Amino acid sequence: MSQQKTTSQMTGAKMVVQALKDQGVEVVFGYPGGAVLPIYDELFQQNEIRHVLVRHEQGATHMAEGYARSTGKPGVVLVTSGPGATNAVTGITDALMDSIPMIVLSGQVPTFLIGTDGFQEADTVGITRPCTKNNWLVKDPDRLAETIHQAFHVATSGRPGPVLVDIPKDVQFAEGTYTPPQKAKVDHYQPRVKGDIDAITALVEMLEQAERPIFYTGGGVINSGPAACQLLVELADATGIPVTSTLMGLGAYPASGKQWIGMLGMHGLYEANMAMHDCDLMVNIGARFDDRITGRVNAFSPNSRKVHIDIDPSSINKVIRVDLPILGDVGHVLEDLLRIWKSRGRKTNREGLAQWWKQIDAWKAVNCLAYKGSESIIKPQLALQRLEALTKGRDRYITTEVGQHQMWAAQYLNFDGPNRWMTSGGLGTMGYGLPASIGVQIAHPDALVINVAGEASWLMNMQEMGTAVQFRTPVKQFILNNERLGMVRQWQQLLHGERYSHSWSESLPDFVKLAEAFGCKGIRAEHPDELDDAIMAMLDYDGPVIFDCLVERHENCLPMIPSGNAHNDMLLPSDDVRGAITGIGLTLV
Repeated sequence: MSQQKTTSQMTGAKMVVQALKDQGVEVVFGYPGGAVLPIYDELFQQNEIRHVLVRHEQGATHMAEGYARSTGKPGVVLVTSGPGATNAVTGITDALMDSIPMIVLSGQVPTFLIGTDGFQEADTVGITRPCTKNNWLVKDPDRLAETIHQAFHVATSGRPGPVLVDIPKDVQFAEGTYTPPQKAKVDHYQPRVKGDIDAITALVEMLEQAERPIFYTGGGVINSGPAACQLLVELADATGIPVTSTLMGLGAYPASGKQWIGMLGMHGLYEANMAMHDCDLMVNIGARFDDRITGRVNAFSPNSRKVHIDIDPSSINKVIRVDLPILGDVGHVLEDLLRIWKSRGRKTNREGLAQWWKQIDAWKAVNCLAYKGSESIIKPQLALQRLEALTKGRDRYITTEVGQHQMWAAQYLNFDGPNRWMTSGGLGTMGYGLPASIGVQIAHPDALVINVAGEASWLMNMQEMGTAVQFRTPVKQFILNNERLGMVRQWQQLLHGERYSHSWSESLPDFVKLAEAFGCKGIRAEHPDELDDAIMAMLDYDGPVIFDCLVERHENCLPMIPSGNAHNDMLLPSDDVRGAITGIGLTLV
């Protein structure tokens, strides 16, 4: 890794590129404009950092998210001032909600024009203050390199997240002193990583006594790193305690593992939600009790003692009051937890656990993912079951758009390791999946990368197929095309008297012809008998593919905890939906 001496004098633009090199950055996702041309000129004159030219700045942020989520390294974005920066706001907010490390470098008008409503001026720091961990406007070239190093530290320390550095154009031209990373001051932000030993010991005592315990895991386990995931596996397998996960935590514990009971939440599995409701000890490991998990808060797991392990102090007791908070990095806490549990004799309530698993097995027998098949039309569940079967065992990464297809993907695709599942959880950003898949493919050029999409969500950032073709990223776009805004239509059926207000996808393109227009391959499947051969054609093609899978238009994504209901008040595929809605008196929350 190249390093410059502390006394090196260079332009601000050169400092930006040197700082990225010193931080080990290999790829930048960006779009040029007047306010960042000096930085782009410096990028042109070097070969260490690869630049990926996106078609829209939102695409750049989602590519950086996919890159970061699949590698554990921060994603880097470079955009110009004004609309360049404001176009990035959605992706920045998405990264904040899902704890994705991202560094956004934005150009700004010259310092002497700030506040004059100059051409392409926007108050980028003001606009992004609510959706970043921290942001900076750098007016002094001597502070520029140090600020970028601080940005990397803040983005990747503690609970990861996005940061932004706004750099006026005159600062990019001006000369200053370069500060290398080891000289940068980062002492002001040092999150606590070691958990309190007394609290961890108290948790061990709870685990020894609990009759119906459950590990409720989230994206924080994955963010802590592969070692934390291994510790989770060791802990769960050694204790025999069941494991469930949020949408963002899939893969932290393997889906093939003995203790796995599936994803929980609004579209989680019946057995996972029932276990959360009836447990007597809930151990939250790196999750944030969001509303898609808790359902109605005052009915959430009413008879359990609750423990929350999290590195972010603001997440503890924000939604659910817990009996035992443990502040610290998941990996460090699990390491101490295992050590103390082993030193005390590896005790659990074996009789209680045996009865607990009998109950869980009874809930599993409900077979909550069952659906009515069809010989004439492709059911979306079948499409994902076949995709899972035909890609199982491959070096596979999955991204998704947002909607019914996202939930079906979480239900029917299995992940045995972390960093293989990239989806927009907290913000629910339509248009996320296509650019995210490109970011993943850039990071893993030899892997199979599939974006599971809905036609409406995919169209939001379809322009990034141009990026996929230009940079020869063989991403597979697997579109479940129901010609509807599927989740919107489902909610309108369940909660709005079947008044389908603007939930049709009108005037859809021919996706096969669209693929050809972009210079990639288009495939269409309309009948169940065509499905396997079409999927194999997609997998065998050495390049980007748009797969138009025409599916049942009015299939509902079940099981479902209707908004505002408790975990044990679920709609199942076997229910008469209209009767169930009337019976439980749903309200929109």
